[in-house]
Amino acid sequence: MRRFAITSYGATPALGDAPVPEPKPGEVRVKIAACALNFADLLMIEGKYQERPEPPVTLGMELSGTVEALGPGTTGPAIGTRVAVYSNGGGLAEHGCFAADRCLPIPDAMPFDAAAAFQIAYGTSHVALDHRARLQPGETLLVLGAAGGVGLTAVEIGRKMGARVIACARGADKLKIAGAAGADHLLDSETADLKAEVRALGGADVVYDPVGGAQFDAALRATNPEGRMIVVGFAGGTVQQIPANHLLVKNITVIGLYWGGYLSFRPKVLTGSLATLMGWYAEGALHPHISHRLPLERAGEALELLRSRKSTGKVVVTI
Repeated sequence: MRRFAITSYGATPALGDAPVPEPKPGEVRVKIAACALNFADLLMIEGKYQERPEPPVTLGMELSGTVEALGPGTTGPAIGTRVAVYSNGGGLAEHGCFAADRCLPIPDAMPFDAAAAFQIAYGTSHVALDHRARLQPGETLLVLGAAGGVGLTAVEIGRKMGARVIACARGADKLKIAGAAGADHLLDSETADLKAEVRALGGADVVYDPVGGAQFDAALRATNPEGRMIVVGFAGGTVQQIPANHLLVKNITVIGLYWGGYLSFRPKVLTGSLATLMGWYAEGALHPHISHRLPLERAGEALELLRSRKSTGKVVVTI
């Protein structure tokens, strides 16, 4: 089979051949149809991700496809079941073996590309806003990086939960996409005085931040007393540095969110969240936005779209 992998951390990933794997007990083998890319894939290449499996590493942390084989003693999902899988890798390949309990059956009406793009982005935003920040109807939600893979889903979910949404993104084209997702107010991160403009809109009760750096600093100063700031990532390249005195004076809470971490200590948080999200998708309330679809042989170009911030929503590699 073909796979897109790194042989060591820091090496340039490349397309190559590998044997088709056989599933172990508790695993299924999936014939992969699509794999969505994430900023975490770039960190994995550099060896900077939270988890560091032993190379060689096949990239791609979320995928969709069809179950084609069961490992010894594995009772399901049944062969032929259409599934989405969140994994630590293995998605950028024609076949992959994954833990059976990581396989989420998907509706027949859900396209494989949408299923691949669904779990991490929507799951992160829903767990962050609902389980962690307890976002309430009528509150003001500020979303940084609002046209990115997770930011755009935070706009959609925030609106679904009844919040007033301020979307901050770079440039008119990206802001147009955030507006179509339901944002009430649009701020251009290249030109806006974020602190002043958010304050002029009444301040933020919840801040969703996958960006970090200067945007976090400005958002902190525009957060209302008893506000909650959710740290989701550091796509801007600078890890947020949090001045505790500001938290104290305004009674602000800063919340960390690593969605995948719940698999190890509270997996029911994820399964419950995904059940809610799949219900919303079935209702037509969620619309996964995929800006680019590229074949496996162009996976390097797909990763570069993320690195150069030329994508909106999700980038999906079709297998």
